Amino acid sequence: MNFQRGKRHEDLEMNLVPLIDVLLVIIIFLVVSATFSRTSELQINLPTAEANATQEKPLTIEVGVDANGQYTVNNKGLTSGSVDAIGAALQAAAKGGKEPTVIINADANTTHQSVVNVMEASRVAGYTHITFATQVK
Repeated sequence: MNFQRGKRHEDLEMNLVPLIDVLLVIIIFLVVSATFSRTSELQINLPTAEANATQEKPLTIEVGVDANGQYTVNNKGLTSGSVDAIGAALQAAAKGGKEPTVIINADANTTHQSVVNVMEASRVAGYTHITFATQVK
């Protein structure tokens, strides 16, 4: 039912003037902030130093234990598998270096006691940094 017969409805229009004003303000902010993003560069000639340029590698001692219980220290075989003999070989391999890292390369089939002997020899020699070498499958 049309109760307003004589009135004609106007088409709705979207007012674009506020939209243009907002966009113009956003563009002004972008331009202003872009001018502040420039950084100044300085020409600096840094001094060079030759002392302490190279860093020393940490001292490592590799101890190998095969499946038969034979020991090697830095690829040199040991005749005895006692804790004292292993400790003496570790001290000889360290050559007076401080805090060497003992790397134990043990065979997967070696006895647990063989690895414990190497750890005990490291403790007796005063070397507390011990690590185990592993293989990735």
